[in-house]
Amino acid sequence: VQEHHARRLHWDFRLERDGVLVSWAVPKGLPADPKTNHLAVHTEDHPLDYIDFEGEIPRGSYGGGDVIIWDHGTYDLHKWEPKEVMVTLHGQRVQGKYVLFQTRGDDWMVHRMDPPQDPEREPMPETVVPMRAHAGKLPEDESAYGFEILWQGVRAIAFVEGGRARVHDSRGADVSERFPELRALGPAVGSRELVVDGVIVAPDDNGRPSAERLEQRLGASKRAAKDISVVHMIFDVLYLDGHHTIALPYAERRALLDELGLAGPAWQTPAHHPGDGTTLLEAARAQSLPGVIAKRLDSAYQPGKTSRTWIEVRARPGRRAGGGATRT
Repeated sequence: VQEHHARRLHWDFRLERDGVLVSWAVPKGLPADPKTNHLAVHTEDHPLDYIDFEGEIPRGSYGGGDVIIWDHGTYDLHKWEPKEVMVTLHGQRVQGKYVLFQTRGDDWMVHRMDPPQDPEREPMPETVVPMRAHAGKLPEDESAYGFEILWQGVRAIAFVEGGRARVHDSRGADVSERFPELRALGPAVGSRELVVDGVIVAPDDNGRPSAERLEQRLGASKRAAKDISVVHMIFDVLYLDGHHTIALPYAERRALLDELGLAGPAWQTPAHHPGDGTTLLEAARAQSLPGVIAKRLDSAYQPGKTSRTWIEVRARPGRRAGGGATRT
């Protein structure tokens, strides 16, 4: 299985057969759960020496883009017919019984016949209502909290699976069309599955979030919107690789988020500061930022609730930011 970052990210699934590599392009990768079938487009056979190819196909060439080996191994053959292939994979990453079956022309489907490889796998949520903070002052025991900058922008939940990303606002509406640059998070993450919480901001020329520029972006046409860039400031991970993480303490969720290293042209993972809210609040005041969010290190994520374990501390009096966003 080769991960192929061509014009659109996909995975090339190849089986050695009669001296060639019989191949399918799978846009969302091999399904991990038998409840979900994935499209598999039958492509031309490839020579055997392509089986260990990694590198860059020149841009402008057919299939131009980066190729990496995502998985490799052997397979047991159960059935090979013109319209159906059934195998058991023994890969480094994927093990289990799969069937590929033709639906129309070169369009096939790939179905996992075995239970999920991870017996504790949980489905990704379809939508998440964000958790919110209550307004207050810095806690007396700062050592029990982690502190983040309070961002001025649009609260947004990103769902990433199969190399595709979709973005919802705080009401659950899909705003991917409004912020198309955020879709690039999908190919950047690759085969990993995640749901992350954050705030979309529109930086000014000095890199500071600008409410005025965000308003301009929200009111602009698609063509004009290209001139006003946005960044998704990601501060929490709610689902990761088949498992909900909302019950984990905030400190553990932040550690998982930091390990993901989410940093790109339209998304960032801003720093958090355990135990030192006073210094961060002073820094926010000095940089004319709205304030900070204090989050108890042992707190779970409570979707749809305004929790007292998250405290919104304003740098200066003004309208509330609602737990990380001034607009929803």
